[in-house]
Amino acid sequence: MRALASKGPQGPACRLDADQLRRLEAELERGPAAHGWTEDQRWTLARITVLVRRLFKVSYSLKGMSLVLHRIGFSVQVPVHRAVERNEAAVAAWREETWPVVEKPRGTRAHGSSSRTRPASR
Repeated sequence: MRALASKGPQGPACRLDADQLRRLEAELERGPAAHGWTEDQRWTLARITVLVRRLFKVSYSLKGMSLVLHRIGFSVQVPVHRAVERNEAAVAAWREETWPVVEKPRGTRAHGSSSRTRPASR
């Protein structure tokens, strides 16, 4: 039974110490623009990997950086892409007024067959 007991999580130790991880969190909170990425306000694994290399002189693969971020409580998020010009009031009005008119009524569920020679069995 002792041989089957868990020895805890296995894998390589994190190359960043607790102080460095706290600093990384603080730097991520400052946002990408504070570190020179001004074209959009999203952190990517590639950007964070570059940031860690700049700050701590430690290199990680993208997968390794993902594990580090998971270790400190971050998770992968996929941003919702919405047009800047999107008019939420117009969208809501369309959903309430136009969509019910164009939506097809749902028919009753009946047995059908894709065969021309054999009708559906019941």
